[in-house]
Amino acid sequence: MIKTIKASKSEKVLFIFLLSLAIFIFTFFFLLKNKCLFVEKINLNTLKFNEPNNIAVMNLECGNVIIELYPDISPKAVERFKILIKQKKYDGSAFYKVTENTFVQAGDIEYGNINNLDYSKIGSGKSGLGLLKSELSNDFIFTKGSIGFARTTEFDTEDSEFFITLKEIPIYQGEYTPIGKVIRGLDILGKIKTGNKSIYVLRPDHIKTFRMLKSN
Repeated sequence: MIKTIKASKSEKVLFIFLLSLAIFIFTFFFLLKNKCLFVEKINLNTLKFNEPNNIAVMNLECGNVIIELYPDISPKAVERFKILIKQKKYDGSAFYKVTENTFVQAGDIEYGNINNLDYSKIGSGKSGLGLLKSELSNDFIFTKGSIGFARTTEFDTEDSEFFITLKEIPIYQGEYTPIGKVIRGLDILGKIKTGNKSIYVLRPDHIKTFRMLKSN
């Protein structure tokens, strides 16, 4: 007859401790892997806007980023931005240049799509619509969530690429063409994969869809 060996009190305590530790480690690993867990979910149906024709919705891995465009400040730049959005040119556009807590950049239509990244040429792609003249504003302050058109070291070279600031950057004032500002979803931008000190982000996050809230 086989005798049943009862666990001692200390063995029971050790078992409970190890079980609790295993649950903690599993939970911590799950939270670490799920970067979108605590991001605010935005329901567009509950939001109202004064100028719905100037509202754009950029859908990323962690949810929707709501953007208000400023045609009164930069009419030509905003017009170009809307055209590219309506033509779905930004769908799949990779955030190939990301500086942690500073800015994210995407919009290279020719070489920066997630399905056809070309790291040897990224940042030099064209939209096919021609270059724009810079529309600079000494009154627009690039605070956290500001959106501007990227350019080369020369003015009047804006095309399709854009950046979004993750903090206030005073030196951008009067240097870059403003497009608008993020009014909801700033925390989502903070979840975009950074470059880890690389020039460009490898296996970058990308824009799933980019749409105007309301078509004219």
